[in-house]
Parts: sequence; structure tokens; C-alpha cells
Amino acid sequence: QVQLVESGGGLVQAGGSLRLSCAASGGTFSSYAMGWFRQAPGKEREFVARISRSGGTTYYADSVNGRFTISRDNAKNTVYLQMNSLKPEDTAVYYCAASTRYTVVTTPREYGYWGKGTQVTVSS
Repeated sequence: QVQLVESGGGLVQAGGSLRLSCAASGGTFSSYAMGWFRQAPGKEREFVARISRSGGTTYYADSVNGRFTISRDNAKNTVYLQMNSLKPEDTAVYYCAASTRYTVVTTPREYGYWGKGTQVTVSS
């Protein structure tokens, strides 16, 4: 069973950048597709990005496509989310998650393992 711990959140001005990391332990990291989700106060958890086991395929929500980049380093058991051109509406708690599904899935229920999240706040 894999455990996930996110880091790298913080406060940034609009237009700025942050890089989130998610370190995995307790499982075979390369056997999981990885995703990033976010949840703003009063809103449902929403999909942000997904990366395949090898890192060769990525998929993004329309709201972040072109601004965010998901990547992974299987040797370091870590997945990253590089966030550029941040907007106030990107403010949320960001979660990484692991999925055993081989198809591109964007709903939280398809991801069986979750970290506790890291807060990202973008000021205007």
C-alpha cells in the first residue's frame, strides 16, 4: 500500500509560480498512475492533472492546460506539479493521488490512495 506526502505549497502572488512535490513510500511507485486534484473551500474536489506509469502520457484539466506541468521521477518515487501563471482561482488544497487504472481517469473515486494535501494560496 502506497503512502503519499505532498509538499511545496504556499502563498504566491498572481502570475507567480510554485512547484509541488509528492513523495511516495510503501509501494511500487512505478506501478501507479498518478494524479493531482484540488479542493477549494465550499467546492468539490476537482481533477487537475494525471500522468501515466512511465511518465510518457499526461492529461490536464482545461482550466490548467498550458500553465501547469505534471512530471514524475520513478527513481525518486516522486511526482511533481509545476504551476506557472498562477491565478487567484487556483487557490485550493492540492492533493496527489495514486491509481491502479490504466485508462485516463479524472474522478476521485478512481484513485485509491491519497495524500493529506498542501495549501496553495494565490493573492491578487
